[in-house]
Formats: sequence, structure tokens, C-alpha cells
Amino acid sequence: MDTADKPIIVSRHAAQRMGQRGATPTEVERAIRAEPRQSAQRGKWHTRHAFPYNAVSPVNGRHYAYKTVDVVFADDPASITVVTVKVYYHN
Repeated sequence: MDTADKPIIVSRHAAQRMGQRGATPTEVERAIRAEPRQSAQRGKWHTRHAFPYNAVSPVNGRHYAYKTVDVVFADDPASITVVTVKVYYHN
């Protein structure tokens, strides 16, 4: 099954991190579907995508022009499971 056709499942841990770090499900999906992947630890993958932000970070309350959403995921035969999500804010 092609990556574009697979459903994306977000683990409980990843959902918590998304909320804490300010990533949306749409941003996570965009990173997975649109960007090249790189190998990560324990047979996982990661990918990242930079988004225009122009807002205050929920992490430290400072204003940033951009944020980069870094997604770690497992690519299983029938689905993609998001393991964790990191967000980096920058100007």
C-alpha cells in the first residue's frame, strides 16, 4: 500500500505531545505525506516540515515567524502510526 493511501493513526503519546507542543493533525499529516522521510531509531522514520507561524508559541510565550513539525512514525503494511511529534519554533 502506498504511503499516500494509508490511514494515519496517532498514538496517545503523540497526541499528548502535539497538544503540549502546538502541532495540529493537519500539520502532522502534511509532514508525513509531503516531505521525504529519513530513518530513525528502532526501525522508525521521521520527517519534518516548516510552516509559516507568525504567532506566540504555546511552549514559551514568545512570538515566532515559523515552526517546524518533526514527526516520528512507524510505517506498517496497512497504516502509519505516529509515535511522537516535536515542534521547533524559529524566526
